[in-house]
Amino acid sequence: MESAKSRFLRYVTYYTTSDEFTGTSPSTERQKDLGRALMQELEALKLEDVHMDDCGNVLATLPASKGVDAPVIALIAHMDTAPDASGENVKPRLVRYEGGELKLNDTVSLTEALCPGLESHVGEELIVTDGTTLLGADDKAGVAEIMAAVETMIEKNVKHGEVRVIFTTDEEIGNGVDGLDVQELGCDYGYTVDGGPLGEIEFENFNAASAVLTVHGVGVHPGSAKNVMINAATAAMAFHAMLPEDEVPEKTDGYEGFFHLTEMSGSVTEATLRYIIRDHDTAKFEQKKSYLWSAVDLLTKKYGDGVLTLTLKDQYFNMRKMVEPHPQLIDKAMEAMRMAGVEPLVRPIRGGTDGARLSFMGLPCPNLFTGGMNFHGKFEYCSLTTMRKAVQVILNLAQLWAK
Repeated sequence: MESAKSRFLRYVTYYTTSDEFTGTSPSTERQKDLGRALMQELEALKLEDVHMDDCGNVLATLPASKGVDAPVIALIAHMDTAPDASGENVKPRLVRYEGGELKLNDTVSLTEALCPGLESHVGEELIVTDGTTLLGADDKAGVAEIMAAVETMIEKNVKHGEVRVIFTTDEEIGNGVDGLDVQELGCDYGYTVDGGPLGEIEFENFNAASAVLTVHGVGVHPGSAKNVMINAATAAMAFHAMLPEDEVPEKTDGYEGFFHLTEMSGSVTEATLRYIIRDHDTAKFEQKKSYLWSAVDLLTKKYGDGVLTLTLKDQYFNMRKMVEPHPQLIDKAMEAMRMAGVEPLVRPIRGGTDGARLSFMGLPCPNLFTGGMNFHGKFEYCSLTTMRKAVQVILNLAQLWAK
């Protein structure tokens, strides 16, 4: 049997970064390269109905053990990596962490200050980057763990109900379940394997929206600009300055929401600001969106009609209300962890998963840990100790649902 470790080391070498600006599904064809490789592995394991849909999602079915009549469970992970940092030419390496500074290259190091929780992995083998790219533990660790667990179920005759394996594209840009039809999948429940530290189980997440502010300026020679020029870059800066300075990712934690400026470009004639808006509380989420409109209205009085244009788009919502009516989902996950010697760590996701959208589509999906940490950047790492525990938890879950 191939371990989650060896699978993960192979999967991260695939360049699968998604791109929110292409307008296609999948957003990048390169995601299909990993998808095709996974299909070959699933076929080699003799899973049924192995296929890739039009959006690049890979799906397969592991039939129930003989005589088992149990709910159909989906195991879900995503193949793409975030566009926040390069995912090309990833060079993973194994290190035994002995504490203190962990050098990735001559200028980049992991430290407890930069990576809270690092010191809890003293004595463990970690997979790290070379300091120039992200690692891809988000979520190739989840892919590897699901694949290793499925192979173990088959090879060791682990008793299980029907399992649907789903590997999605474009999760990082909020389009991770495009093309999936929950009714067609025929699953009763699901688990995304897309979390972080040991024991993490999450069933509530941010409400999420994207916002794009476009400013159309009037450019003239600065020598004759009085009462004529409208500097788009200046207007954009004025807009951003109106947002609450403490409601940003670097100053919030837990259930606190934020406005996050992700990209900016501008000149005198045209400027663009891109944001993501997040909050666990639905009322506060709506207030944040209203605040943006209020800022636009106020600046329109100053600069005139048609200068500022705001586009808001809801991305996903807090899945808590869709998961809580199914307490067995959480109870079994906690029991599966304790069976593996892991104490459950229940906390909110300061982000989202495919499970958020799937939960509102009728497939409740809490999220389980993978061992990956510091997602979306060159400080990302993954604990092999935690990866092995994640595989065991998946196996335990399969057996618990089969009882």
